[in-house]
Amino acid sequence: MSLIKERLVEELRYSPYTTVELAKKVGVSPEMITQYRTTDKLPKLETFAALCKALDCSADYILGLTDRP
Repeated sequence: MSLIKERLVEELRYSPYTTVELAKKVGVSPEMITQYRTTDKLPKLETFAALCKALDCSADYILGLTDRP
């Protein structure tokens, strides 16, 4: 699994939101959030930005540009 995928899955796993709540916050279906967790599918750029904001995590961390969230 790529570093981006690993870090995104990690942030999703420890999210304080349910899948449904997070999906509503970022404007995608709950099924898409599940796909980000369980498949090789990565979010579109706009969705990625919304996920980082909702999860209060750094895009630089997810992208592997820094070591800390």
